[in-house]
Amino acid sequence: MTAVVLIALGALLYSAWLLEAVLDTGIDPVSAYVSELAAQDQPFGELFRATDLVAGLLVLAGVLFALRRGPRRPWELAGWAGTALFGAATAVDSRLPLSCPPTTDPACAVREGAGLVPTTHTAHAVSSSLAMTGAVIGMIALTVAARRYGRWPALARSGPVLVAVELAAGGWTLASVAAFEAGHGTYGLGVGQRIQVLVVAVWLGVLALSLARERTRGRTAKAAV
Repeated sequence: MTAVVLIALGALLYSAWLLEAVLDTGIDPVSAYVSELAAQDQPFGELFRATDLVAGLLVLAGVLFALRRGPRRPWELAGWAGTALFGAATAVDSRLPLSCPPTTDPACAVREGAGLVPTTHTAHAVSSSLAMTGAVIGMIALTVAARRYGRWPALARSGPVLVAVELAAGGWTLASVAAFEAGHGTYGLGVGQRIQVLVVAVWLGVLALSLARERTRGRTAKAAV
C-alpha cells in the first residue's frame, strides 16, 4: 500500500501546474512551456519548483517500494526503470529552473538565442527530456506487462489509449518547439506540452489504482482460502 500512496501523491503534485487556472501567473497556457511557471523570476516559481521536486521524489520512492514487493519480469522491470527515471529526472529538473520565461518574455528569448542565459537553461532541457523519455518508457512497458502478464486490468485497458495520446502530444510539442526556435511562433506549444504532462499524471493515477486493486484482490484471495 505504501507504493500506492506514494505514486498517487506524486501524480497529484505533478498536476500542481493546474493551479495556473486560479493563480495570476502572467504565463499564457496556450503558448508557454509548463516549466516557465517555475522560472526563477516568476511570482509562483518557488511553489511550482517545490511541487515538482516532491512529486519526482514520491514517484521514485513509490517505484522502489513496488519493486520490493512485486515480481520482476522483463517488461515490468523495464517499466519500473522508466518510471524511476521519470521521478529522478523530474526532481533534478526542479533544481535546474529557467532563469526567465522565453516564450513569454521577448527579452528572455533574445538572451536565450544569443547564449546569454545561465547554463541551467540547457541543463533543464536535458532533464526535462529525460523525464518525458522515462515516462514514455514506463507507460509503454508497464502497459505491455499488464496485458502480457494478466496484471492490472485498469492499466491494461486504458494504457494503450494513454500511450497513443502521450505520443501524439509529444510530437505536437516537439514540432512546436522547433517552430518557436526557428522564429515561426509557438503553434500551441503550451497546449501540446500540457496535454503531455496531464496524461502522465493520469497514467500515474491509473497505475496507483491498479496496484491498489491488485493488493485488494490478493487479500480477498487469501481470506477465501
